[in-house]
Amino acid sequence: MNSNIILPGFEDVIILKAQAIEDQYIIHFEMPIRPHKCPQCGTFTTHIHDYRMTKIKHLKFSERKTILFYRKRRYRCTCGKRFAEQNPIVERYQRFSKEWNQMAQVRAVKGKTFKETATQYGTSVSTIINRFDRVIPKSIKEMKELPPVIAIDEFKGNADKEKFQLIIANAVTREPIDILPNRKKETIEAYLHQYGENVQTVVMDMSHSFKAAVTKSLGKPIIIADRFHFVRYINWAIERVRIRVQSEWNDYDRKKIKRKRFVFLKKSQNLTDYDQWYLARYCTLSDELKLAYELKSHFYRWFEAAKVNGKEKMKQTKKGLKRFYKKVERSRIPEFIRTIQTFKNWETEILNSFSFGYSNGFVEGLNNLTKVLKRNAFGFRRFDRLRAKILLTHQYKDIGNTIG
Repeated sequence: MNSNIILPGFEDVIILKAQAIEDQYIIHFEMPIRPHKCPQCGTFTTHIHDYRMTKIKHLKFSERKTILFYRKRRYRCTCGKRFAEQNPIVERYQRFSKEWNQMAQVRAVKGKTFKETATQYGTSVSTIINRFDRVIPKSIKEMKELPPVIAIDEFKGNADKEKFQLIIANAVTREPIDILPNRKKETIEAYLHQYGENVQTVVMDMSHSFKAAVTKSLGKPIIIADRFHFVRYINWAIERVRIRVQSEWNDYDRKKIKRKRFVFLKKSQNLTDYDQWYLARYCTLSDELKLAYELKSHFYRWFEAAKVNGKEKMKQTKKGLKRFYKKVERSRIPEFIRTIQTFKNWETEILNSFSFGYSNGFVEGLNNLTKVLKRNAFGFRRFDRLRAKILLTHQYKDIGNTIG
C-alpha cells in the first residue's frame, strides 16, 4: 500500500491492505523477510516453510473497531525444525495485540466497571476480568514489613460475606499499604505480629478492639487517637442533649430546632447574625441546653489552643483538659459526663495527637474513594479483587490512558 502516513505500532511491518468496512477498520500486514535463529540448533535461516493467516483484535482507530489480519510466516531450518517468525504486534497463541492487552489491563484497573471497559474494548466481561487478574501478581508486591508509622481504619466493603474491611496506610507518605479481609481483633493481631516488627506509631480511631490488637501484637507502640474521632464525641453529646430537651417543647419549636440544629454544632464565629438569633433564642428556652453549648465552646477553645501549644507546651494542654473535666462534672449533664469518661480512658492517645501531629484524615479520604469504586462497580463479591482494585487504583493514578 502506498501511503504517506505511519500508523503507530506498525513502523516495522509491511501493510498489504487497509480498508474501512462499516464500523470496522481492517488492516492486512506481514513482516519483512529477515534471517531468524532456529530455537533448536541456533542456525540462522531465511527458508520459508509456509504462511498462515491470523485474525487479531487491536485498539480502535478513529473510533472504529480495528481488526488485523496477519500473514504469519513460518521458517524451516536445515535441522528440520519449523518455527514462527518474530513480530512486534502479537504474542504467541494470542488473539489480541500487545497494545490491546496493555491498555485493557490499565483500563481494567482505572475504569469504573469491568462491564464498561469490556464494552469500550469490544470484548467480554470475563476477558477484562482475566486481564485484571493478570495485573495483580505483577503489580501488587508481597508485603515484607510495615513502615514505622501506620494508620488503620475500617470501611464498609461487603466482600466475601464480611461487612467491614480494614485499610492499613503509611501515615507519612499517605499511601495505602494493604487491605485486611475484616476488622476482627484476631485478624489485625496476626497481621501486625507478622509484618509489624518496625512499627513504632499507630494512628487509629477510638476502637477498643483496635487498641487491644495493636497493644498485644506490637508491645507498647505510640497510639494516636485521630482528632476527628474524639472531637465528634463532643458534638454527639450536645446533639443528645438537644434531642432530650426538645422533646418537652411545643411542636413548632421542636421542629424548628431540628432544622436549625447546625447552629449548636458550628463554631460561633462561623454563624451568621440570623443563626446567632436562633442560637440565643433556643438557649433561653433551656438552661441545660445553654450550659451544654458553653461546654462545647469551652472544649473547642481548648482544642484550638492545644494545636497551637504542640509538643512544647503539653503540660498546659493537659491542665486545660483537666479543667474541662471539672467543668463538665460540675454541670452534671449526663451526656457530657459519659463523654469525658471516654476521654479519660483515651487521654494519653488524645494528647499524643497534639504531640506528634499525625492524623487519620487522609485515610477517610481513601475510604471515600473506596466507597466510590465499590458503588460504581455495584460491589465486589470477592475480597481479593476488592483489595486489588483499591491498591492498584492508587498505584496506577499517575499512569495515563494512552500508549506511549
